[in-house]
Amino acid sequence: MTATDLVEVFRRARRDARIAVLEGFHALKHAYRFDADIRTIVTRDAAALRTLIETLAPDLDGLLDTGVTELAPELFDRLAPVTPPTGVVALARRRETTAAAVLQAEGAAPVIALENPRHLGNVGAAIRVAAAAGAAGVIVAGTQDPWHPAAIRGAAGLQYALPVAHCATLPPTDRLVIALDAEGEPLTPASIPPRAVLLFGTERSGLSGRARAGAATRLRIPMQPGISSLNLATAVAVTLYTWRLGR
Repeated sequence: MTATDLVEVFRRARRDARIAVLEGFHALKHAYRFDADIRTIVTRDAAALRTLIETLAPDLDGLLDTGVTELAPELFDRLAPVTPPTGVVALARRRETTAAAVLQAEGAAPVIALENPRHLGNVGAAIRVAAAAGAAGVIVAGTQDPWHPAAIRGAAGLQYALPVAHCATLPPTDRLVIALDAEGEPLTPASIPPRAVLLFGTERSGLSGRARAGAATRLRIPMQPGISSLNLATAVAVTLYTWRLGR
């Protein structure tokens, strides 16, 4: 495949709902660790990539055996809108699931649901902390694609570490739905029961009236006087680690 062909392949991949574009070493690292179906790996410096693996993730040694294409920097820079500092990009199959399947997961861990988030970086960061804290999965309701390359960058590729689903609206569930809302009761470790759905609203306006009305209960994150909000991903992190520490 020529360099021109590769540029076109990556351009088309950004519009393909079946393909994940992995920009940077950390996204590729996590995709590999969680058994993603990686199709194409391109670097601007194969020796530098080997050094990254040896230094930061020696468990990825087998990655180089899958085949890595080295491109001159000026050609590599055409593969992504912003060139990853680590000098590697890749393509992999997305891991498909549905919101209903996420909600049917076994175990006591909560599901994170994001209603109409606006910022793809926040979506990715919320997925990243959900994976770290051991959530059962993440559902993104609305127009934003949790597998968009910007969301994958924000999650460092951890879409492969837990189920991540996209839907128009949250489907019915027998799990207890808890809305994170400024007018709720204070969040405590005891306030999140097993198998809860933790529902978060948009960065600017919070949850819709319909979401508030459909929740079984509402919780708020206690904050100092005069401080009215947290970044969406930070709110997810605070809530999940409150649950985790209270188990």
